[in-house]
Amino acid sequence: KEHRPSSNTAMTGILPADAVAIGIGAFFGAMSRYQAGRMAAEYIAHDPKRFGHLTGWHTAAINVGGSFILGGVTGAPLVTAKTSNPASPPVFGLTPRAKLMFGVGFCGSFTTFSTYSVDVVNWMMQGKTAKAFAYVMANNVGGVAAAAAGLVLVKKAFGV
Repeated sequence: KEHRPSSNTAMTGILPADAVAIGIGAFFGAMSRYQAGRMAAEYIAHDPKRFGHLTGWHTAAINVGGSFILGGVTGAPLVTAKTSNPASPPVFGLTPRAKLMFGVGFCGSFTTFSTYSVDVVNWMMQGKTAKAFAYVMANNVGGVAAAAAGLVLVKKAFGV
């Protein structure tokens, strides 16, 4: 018998509370991304001769930082109502919903892979191949290294 998804909703299987958690995380991730970009632009505009070469690099910093955060979210122990017992020492970690909020919501809107991709293409089209290559390396190597560091750090902190 063929399984067909329910046609009642496009988000079959997603609890409304999970969708709200993702939305809250996405709001704060997007606002953080906006604020970081605005602050970087103001900093560069303050002394463009000195800092103009940094234009666009805040995206790499955001992607690497977001990778670190997502690594930590991924490495955090899963906490459920069953693991909480008032008689035992407190259990630290993230609930599945908190992992959705911070991982899918916050990190999903905070990191900016689409902006990163457009930056690389623009620099390539402007003949700034070395800058584009360095940028790709910083995002990819830095992002993977930051994700690994976040995951290991959180696992060690929680003894997992």
